[in-house]
Amino acid sequence: MSVNVRRMSCTAEQVFAVLADAWVYPTWVVGASRLRAADARYPAVGSRLHHSIGVWPLVLNDETRIDEWDPPRRMVLEAKTRPFGSERVIIEAKPRGGGCVVRMEEFPYTGAVTRLPDVLTDALLHVRNAEALRRLEWVARGRAES
Repeated sequence: MSVNVRRMSCTAEQVFAVLADAWVYPTWVVGASRLRAADARYPAVGSRLHHSIGVWPLVLNDETRIDEWDPPRRMVLEAKTRPFGSERVIIEAKPRGGGCVVRMEEFPYTGAVTRLPDVLTDALLHVRNAEALRRLEWVARGRAES
């Protein structure tokens, strides 16, 4: 299990406004190359994002499902990475001063990825999610300034 925490100079509401916008997903999620479609109910529980991961020509079409949506506090996703399995992603935000602290937890959930050594998956996810949180803050701050 990988856990990243980042203090952000934007509010939890601003962070969750980004999370609620399906079409911004590839902007902050490292590895997502495009969004192909989003359920009309997104981000309602059970709704899905239909995205692609990878870099051309090695692109896989996949999806992410919303399992919990409690803005501006908590979001839980199941992100599929076929054919390897899926990961559980938990994003939580708490107000702190004029900004917030965002915690992102991710761990292998189903399939072959659950059989990889924890030290390997934790290291890879930690680096990727540190960048994802940095991007998430940039998008949230950019929206607030416009």
